[in-house]
Amino acid sequence: MKIKSLLSRITNQEDLNFLLTNRVPRALLTRFMGKFSKIENPVVAKLSIAVWRLFADLDLSEARQTRFKSMHDCFTRQLKDGARPIDTNPAVLSSPCDAIIGACGQIDGTDVLQAKGAPYPLIDLLGDPALVETYRDGSYVTLRLKSSMYHRFHAPADLRVEHVTYISGDTWNVNPVALKRVEKLYCKNERAVIRTRLANGGAPITLVPVAAILVASIRLHWLDVLLHIRYRGPNEIPAQADFAKGQEMGWFEHGSTIIVFAPKGFALCPGLQDGSPIRMGAALLRRPDATPLSKIGNLSIQ
Repeated sequence: MKIKSLLSRITNQEDLNFLLTNRVPRALLTRFMGKFSKIENPVVAKLSIAVWRLFADLDLSEARQTRFKSMHDCFTRQLKDGARPIDTNPAVLSSPCDAIIGACGQIDGTDVLQAKGAPYPLIDLLGDPALVETYRDGSYVTLRLKSSMYHRFHAPADLRVEHVTYISGDTWNVNPVALKRVEKLYCKNERAVIRTRLANGGAPITLVPVAAILVASIRLHWLDVLLHIRYRGPNEIPAQADFAKGQEMGWFEHGSTIIVFAPKGFALCPGLQDGSPIRMGAALLRRPDATPLSKIGNLSIQ
Protein backbone atom coordinates (compact mmCIF):
# COMPACT_ATOMS: atom_id res chain seq x y z
CA MET A 1 0.00 0.00 0.00
CA LYS A 2 2.92 2.38 0.70
CA ILE A 3 4.29 1.76 -2.81
CA LYS A 4 0.88 2.37 -4.35
CA SER A 5 0.47 5.59 -2.34
CA LEU A 6 3.89 6.81 -3.46
CA LEU A 7 3.15 6.05 -7.12
CA SER A 8 -0.19 7.86 -6.80
CA ARG A 9 1.51 10.99 -5.43
CA ILE A 10 4.06 10.94 -8.23
CA THR A 11 1.53 10.49 -11.04
CA ASN A 12 -0.74 13.16 -9.55
CA GLN A 13 1.94 15.76 -10.30
CA GLU A 14 0.63 17.13 -13.60
CA ASP A 15 3.96 17.95 -15.25
CA LEU A 16 5.41 14.54 -14.43
CA ASN A 17 2.19 12.74 -15.37
CA PHE A 18 2.13 14.43 -18.77
CA LEU A 19 5.81 13.68 -19.33
CA LEU A 20 5.50 9.99 -18.42
CA THR A 21 2.30 9.36 -20.40
CA ASN A 22 2.78 11.56 -23.47
CA ARG A 23 6.38 12.65 -24.04
CA VAL A 24 7.30 9.10 -24.92
CA PRO A 25 7.25 7.12 -28.21
CA ARG A 26 3.49 6.59 -28.03
CA ALA A 27 2.99 4.48 -31.16
CA LEU A 28 5.94 2.23 -30.33
CA LEU A 29 4.75 1.69 -26.76
CA THR A 30 1.26 0.96 -28.02
CA ARG A 31 2.50 -1.70 -30.43
CA PHE A 32 4.69 -3.20 -27.72
CA MET A 33 1.79 -3.35 -25.26
CA GLY A 34 -0.38 -4.99 -27.90
CA LYS A 35 2.13 -7.82 -28.23
CA PHE A 36 3.19 -8.07 -24.60
CA SER A 37 -0.34 -8.17 -23.25
CA LYS A 38 -1.12 -11.25 -25.37
CA ILE A 39 1.72 -13.38 -23.99
CA GLU A 40 -0.03 -16.46 -22.62
CA ASN A 41 2.15 -17.44 -19.70
CA PRO A 42 0.74 -17.78 -16.17
CA VAL A 43 3.79 -16.19 -14.52
CA VAL A 44 3.88 -13.23 -16.94
CA ALA A 45 0.13 -12.77 -16.59
CA LYS A 46 0.21 -12.84 -12.80
CA LEU A 47 3.15 -10.43 -12.53
CA SER A 48 1.67 -8.06 -15.13
CA ILE A 49 -1.65 -7.89 -13.32
CA ALA A 50 0.16 -7.34 -10.00
CA VAL A 51 2.06 -4.37 -11.46
CA TRP A 52 -1.18 -3.07 -12.99
CA ARG A 53 -2.78 -3.11 -9.54
CA LEU A 54 -0.02 -0.78 -8.26
CA PHE A 55 -1.19 1.93 -10.67
CA ALA A 56 -4.94 1.34 -10.73
CA ASP A 57 -7.90 0.38 -8.53
CA LEU A 58 -8.38 -2.91 -10.35
CA ASP A 59 -11.39 -4.88 -9.04
CA LEU A 60 -11.84 -8.34 -10.52
CA SER A 61 -14.59 -9.50 -8.17
CA GLU A 62 -17.25 -9.12 -10.91
CA ALA A 63 -15.22 -10.91 -13.58
CA ARG A 64 -16.75 -14.06 -15.04
CA GLN A 65 -13.46 -15.95 -14.76
CA THR A 66 -11.08 -16.07 -11.82
CA ARG A 67 -7.89 -16.87 -13.70
CA PHE A 68 -6.47 -15.10 -16.74
CA LYS A 69 -4.15 -16.61 -19.33
CA SER A 70 -2.68 -13.19 -20.25
CA MET A 71 -2.94 -9.51 -19.36
CA HIS A 72 -5.03 -9.05 -22.52
CA ASP A 73 -7.41 -11.70 -21.20
CA CYS A 74 -7.82 -9.58 -18.06
CA PHE A 75 -8.18 -6.29 -19.99
CA THR A 76 -11.02 -7.71 -22.09
CA ARG A 77 -12.66 -9.72 -19.29
CA GLN A 78 -16.37 -10.42 -19.34
CA LEU A 79 -18.56 -9.87 -16.29
CA LYS A 80 -20.77 -12.24 -14.37
CA ASP A 81 -24.35 -12.47 -15.61
CA GLY A 82 -26.48 -9.72 -14.08
CA ALA A 83 -23.51 -7.59 -12.99
CA ARG A 84 -24.79 -4.66 -15.10
CA PRO A 85 -28.59 -4.23 -15.08
CA ILE A 86 -29.84 -2.51 -18.24
CA ASP A 87 -32.29 0.41 -17.96
CA THR A 88 -35.39 -0.88 -19.76
CA ASN A 89 -37.13 2.47 -20.33
CA PRO A 90 -37.58 2.69 -24.14
CA ALA A 91 -37.24 6.50 -23.96
CA VAL A 92 -33.76 6.24 -22.43
CA LEU A 93 -30.36 5.65 -23.97
CA SER A 94 -28.26 3.63 -21.54
CA SER A 95 -24.53 4.06 -21.05
CA PRO A 96 -22.61 1.83 -23.48
CA CYS A 97 -19.78 1.30 -20.99
CA ASP A 98 -18.45 1.76 -17.48
CA ALA A 99 -16.92 5.22 -17.35
CA ILE A 100 -16.26 8.53 -15.70
CA ILE A 101 -18.38 11.19 -17.40
CA GLY A 102 -16.29 13.93 -18.99
CA ALA A 103 -17.47 16.99 -20.90
CA CYS A 104 -21.16 16.65 -21.71
CA GLY A 105 -24.39 18.53 -22.35
CA GLN A 106 -25.82 20.44 -25.29
CA ILE A 107 -23.77 20.91 -28.44
CA ASP A 108 -23.10 24.61 -29.07
CA GLY A 109 -24.10 24.74 -32.71
CA THR A 110 -21.50 22.32 -33.99
CA ASP A 111 -18.88 22.82 -31.26
CA VAL A 112 -18.40 20.55 -28.24
CA LEU A 113 -16.10 20.70 -25.23
CA GLN A 114 -13.05 18.53 -24.73
CA ALA A 115 -12.58 20.00 -21.26
CA LYS A 116 -13.67 23.21 -19.56
CA GLY A 117 -12.68 26.14 -21.77
CA ALA A 118 -11.38 23.87 -24.57
CA PRO A 119 -13.95 23.52 -27.40
CA TYR A 120 -13.41 21.67 -30.64
CA PRO A 121 -15.46 21.62 -33.88
CA LEU A 122 -17.40 18.46 -34.60
CA ILE A 123 -16.16 18.44 -38.19
CA ASP A 124 -12.62 17.80 -36.91
CA LEU A 125 -13.82 14.74 -35.00
CA LEU A 126 -16.39 13.26 -37.37
CA GLY A 127 -15.00 14.42 -40.73
CA ASP A 128 -18.39 14.48 -42.49
CA PRO A 129 -20.28 17.80 -42.86
CA ALA A 130 -23.66 16.06 -43.31
CA LEU A 131 -23.16 14.02 -40.14
CA VAL A 132 -22.12 17.15 -38.25
CA GLU A 133 -25.37 18.87 -39.26
CA THR A 134 -27.33 15.90 -37.94
CA TYR A 135 -26.11 16.76 -34.44
CA ARG A 136 -26.29 20.56 -34.61
CA ASP A 137 -27.58 21.78 -31.20
CA GLY A 138 -27.96 18.17 -30.12
CA SER A 139 -26.48 16.48 -27.05
CA TYR A 140 -23.25 14.65 -26.34
CA VAL A 141 -21.59 12.75 -23.52
CA THR A 142 -17.89 11.96 -23.21
CA LEU A 143 -17.31 8.66 -21.40
CA ARG A 144 -13.75 8.04 -20.17
CA LEU A 145 -12.81 4.47 -19.35
CA LYS A 146 -10.08 4.18 -16.73
CA SER A 147 -7.55 1.42 -17.36
CA SER A 148 -8.96 -0.65 -14.48
CA MET A 149 -12.55 -0.56 -15.74
CA TYR A 150 -14.56 -3.12 -17.67
CA HIS A 151 -13.50 -2.53 -21.29
CA ARG A 152 -16.40 -3.90 -23.30
CA PHE A 153 -19.05 -1.59 -24.75
CA HIS A 154 -22.69 -2.28 -25.49
CA ALA A 155 -25.64 -0.97 -27.49
CA PRO A 156 -27.33 1.97 -25.70
CA ALA A 157 -30.69 1.03 -27.26
CA ASP A 158 -32.20 -1.32 -29.82
CA LEU A 159 -30.41 -0.14 -32.96
CA ARG A 160 -28.88 -0.93 -36.32
CA VAL A 161 -25.27 -0.11 -37.17
CA GLU A 162 -25.24 1.48 -40.64
CA HIS A 163 -21.68 2.62 -41.25
CA VAL A 164 -18.22 2.81 -39.71
CA THR A 165 -15.57 5.39 -40.57
CA TYR A 166 -12.11 4.48 -39.31
CA ILE A 167 -9.79 7.46 -38.84
CA SER A 168 -6.15 6.64 -38.23
CA GLY A 169 -4.32 8.96 -35.88
CA ASP A 170 -2.11 9.46 -32.86
CA THR A 171 -2.28 7.77 -29.46
CA TRP A 172 -2.20 10.64 -26.95
CA ASN A 173 -3.24 9.74 -23.43
CA VAL A 174 -6.84 10.80 -22.80
CA ASN A 175 -6.53 11.46 -19.07
CA PRO A 176 -7.62 14.86 -17.64
CA VAL A 177 -4.03 16.18 -17.60
CA ALA A 178 -3.61 15.62 -21.35
CA LEU A 179 -7.11 16.90 -22.14
CA LYS A 180 -6.20 20.24 -20.57
CA ARG A 181 -2.91 20.52 -22.46
CA VAL A 182 -3.42 19.03 -25.93
CA GLU A 183 -5.76 21.03 -28.15
CA LYS A 184 -8.34 18.98 -30.07
CA LEU A 185 -6.91 15.77 -28.62
CA TYR A 186 -9.84 13.54 -29.58
CA CYS A 187 -9.58 14.87 -33.14
CA LYS A 188 -5.92 13.84 -33.30
CA ASN A 189 -6.27 10.29 -31.96
CA GLU A 190 -7.17 7.06 -33.72
CA ARG A 191 -10.94 6.57 -33.65
CA ALA A 192 -13.95 4.88 -35.21
CA VAL A 193 -17.11 6.83 -36.06
CA ILE A 194 -19.95 4.32 -35.67
CA ARG A 195 -23.22 5.54 -37.21
CA THR A 196 -26.32 3.82 -35.92
CA ARG A 197 -30.08 4.28 -36.13
CA LEU A 198 -32.52 3.43 -33.40
CA ALA A 199 -34.89 0.55 -34.12
CA ASN A 200 -37.90 0.99 -36.38
CA GLY A 201 -36.50 3.96 -38.30
CA GLY A 202 -35.74 6.03 -35.21
CA ALA A 203 -33.20 8.75 -34.52
CA PRO A 204 -29.55 8.54 -35.59
CA ILE A 205 -27.09 7.96 -32.74
CA THR A 206 -23.34 8.06 -33.29
CA LEU A 207 -20.74 6.43 -31.06
CA VAL A 208 -17.10 7.44 -31.39
CA PRO A 209 -14.64 5.10 -29.63
CA VAL A 210 -11.34 6.99 -29.33
CA ALA A 211 -8.14 5.02 -28.81
CA ALA A 212 -5.21 6.22 -26.72
CA ILE A 213 -1.68 5.29 -25.69
CA LEU A 214 -1.36 1.55 -24.95
CA VAL A 215 -4.74 0.86 -26.61
CA ALA A 216 -3.66 -1.81 -29.07
CA SER A 217 -6.96 -2.05 -30.96
CA ILE A 218 -10.71 -1.61 -31.11
CA ARG A 219 -12.71 -4.76 -31.78
CA LEU A 220 -16.16 -4.40 -33.34
CA HIS A 221 -18.12 -7.64 -33.43
CA TRP A 222 -19.67 -7.10 -36.86
CA LEU A 223 -16.26 -6.60 -38.54
CA ASP A 224 -13.78 -9.41 -39.13
CA VAL A 225 -10.75 -7.13 -38.63
CA LEU A 226 -9.19 -5.28 -35.71
CA LEU A 227 -9.07 -1.50 -36.04
CA HIS A 228 -5.67 -0.30 -34.87
CA ILE A 229 -2.68 1.80 -35.89
CA ARG A 230 -1.47 -0.92 -38.31
CA TYR A 231 -4.86 -1.32 -40.01
CA ARG A 232 -4.54 -0.79 -43.79
CA GLY A 233 -8.07 -1.57 -44.95
CA PRO A 234 -10.71 0.85 -46.26
CA ASN A 235 -11.54 3.85 -44.07
CA GLU A 236 -15.22 3.79 -45.02
CA ILE A 237 -16.83 0.51 -44.00
CA PRO A 238 -20.52 -0.02 -44.85
CA ALA A 239 -22.23 -2.12 -42.22
CA GLN A 240 -25.56 -3.62 -41.35
CA ALA A 241 -25.73 -5.17 -37.91
CA ASP A 242 -28.61 -5.18 -35.46
CA PHE A 243 -28.16 -5.00 -31.68
CA ALA A 244 -30.59 -5.21 -28.80
CA LYS A 245 -30.24 -2.74 -25.96
CA GLY A 246 -27.37 -3.85 -23.72
CA GLN A 247 -25.96 -6.33 -26.25
CA GLU A 248 -22.18 -6.29 -26.52
CA MET A 249 -20.85 -4.40 -29.57
CA GLY A 250 -17.10 -4.66 -29.02
CA TRP A 251 -14.22 -3.77 -26.75
CA PHE A 252 -11.05 -1.75 -26.25
CA GLU A 253 -7.82 -3.54 -25.42
CA HIS A 254 -7.02 -1.03 -22.65
CA GLY A 255 -8.84 2.05 -21.34
CA SER A 256 -9.94 4.97 -23.49
CA THR A 257 -13.01 7.04 -24.40
CA ILE A 258 -16.40 6.75 -26.09
CA ILE A 259 -18.24 9.92 -27.15
CA VAL A 260 -22.00 9.52 -27.67
CA PHE A 261 -23.89 11.95 -29.95
CA ALA A 262 -27.67 12.35 -30.09
CA PRO A 263 -29.73 14.83 -32.15
CA LYS A 264 -31.59 17.86 -30.84
CA GLY A 265 -34.30 16.88 -28.34
CA PHE A 266 -32.22 14.57 -26.17
CA ALA A 267 -30.86 15.63 -22.78
CA LEU A 268 -28.70 14.19 -20.02
CA CYS A 269 -30.54 12.11 -17.47
CA PRO A 270 -30.87 13.76 -14.03
CA GLY A 271 -27.88 13.67 -11.71
CA LEU A 272 -25.22 13.22 -14.38
CA GLN A 273 -22.39 15.72 -14.75
CA ASP A 274 -18.70 16.02 -15.50
CA GLY A 275 -16.86 13.74 -13.07
CA SER A 276 -19.80 11.44 -12.31
CA PRO A 277 -19.12 7.69 -12.44
CA ILE A 278 -21.56 5.62 -14.47
CA ARG A 279 -21.94 1.92 -15.18
CA MET A 280 -22.82 0.24 -18.41
CA GLY A 281 -26.59 -0.04 -18.73
CA ALA A 282 -27.44 2.95 -16.50
CA ALA A 283 -29.64 5.76 -17.84
CA LEU A 284 -27.57 8.25 -19.84
CA LEU A 285 -29.68 10.31 -22.28
CA ARG A 286 -33.41 10.75 -22.76
CA ARG A 287 -36.07 12.86 -24.35
CA PRO A 288 -37.50 15.33 -21.82
CA ASP A 289 -41.03 14.39 -22.90
CA ALA A 290 -40.17 10.68 -22.57
CA THR A 291 -41.47 9.92 -26.06
CA PRO A 292 -40.38 6.40 -27.07
CA LEU A 293 -37.09 6.66 -28.92
CA SER A 294 -38.34 4.88 -32.03
CA LYS A 295 -40.64 7.83 -32.67
CA ILE A 296 -38.04 10.60 -32.33
CA GLY A 297 -37.30 12.46 -35.54
CA ASN A 298 -36.65 11.10 -38.98
CA LEU A 299 -33.17 12.49 -39.56
CA SER A 300 -31.12 10.75 -42.23
CA ILE A 301 -27.55 9.57 -42.08
CA GLN A 302 -25.75 10.19 -45.32
